[in-house]
Amino acid sequence: MNFTEEQIERYSRHIILPEVGGKGQAKLLKSKVFVLGAGGLGSPALLYLAAAGVGTIGMADGDCVDMSNLQRQIIHNNERIGKSKVQSAKESINALNPDVKVEPFHGRLTVDNIREIIRDYDIVLDGSDNFPTRFLMNDAAFFEQKTLVSGSMFRFDGQVTVFKPHKGLPCYRCLYPEPPPKGLVPSCQEAGVLGALPGVIGVLQAIEAIKEILGIGDMLAGYLLVFDALKMTFRKVRVRKDPECALC
Repeated sequence: MNFTEEQIERYSRHIILPEVGGKGQAKLLKSKVFVLGAGGLGSPALLYLAAAGVGTIGMADGDCVDMSNLQRQIIHNNERIGKSKVQSAKESINALNPDVKVEPFHGRLTVDNIREIIRDYDIVLDGSDNFPTRFLMNDAAFFEQKTLVSGSMFRFDGQVTVFKPHKGLPCYRCLYPEPPPKGLVPSCQEAGVLGALPGVIGVLQAIEAIKEILGIGDMLAGYLLVFDALKMTFRKVRVRKDPECALC
């Protein structure tokens, strides 16, 4: 792949890394990543994937920008309150890196549309904020044989992991066999969340996706990374494939 002068300057800090180089940057520019959610986790993930030069970024979100989002959803701003989140995110990505093709989907992912929507992407990032959607994304990624980078957060705690059941590793249902009863786990709207926390988790998701594209480093597949913002600690927990997993 021949880079333009502008691309050489834009991606120079990647290109000088021996682990990335020109070949790795070319891989990023040819890659396609889908991000579910343009909210707290999606905001930093989308921005850093775009900055890295991921060539095609798809995203889905059915919500519009609200004032209460701006405490953590840094891809949006005051001027875009009332606008769909995917359109707002697209504008931010286009302003950051014109190399990136953005494919927005304003609406909810369902059993009827999710597999078709994610089918053409290399990697899927889940930044959703509810258990039914996480299980839906896991099942779709399982059947489409897509690597799934999952992130979640609650108050001051966050988790990141990578699911690759098509490579013989655990899926989300190996970790959580079924959703908790409705109302048992409060949402961020009900329990609150530290504004900077999704920045940490979303960026870690972007790093895992970039590593997967480049084929470098050790992935979190088979492990769960747990972050405690109050204690400022990271803990890595082994996740084993469940022989009784209903999906696997």
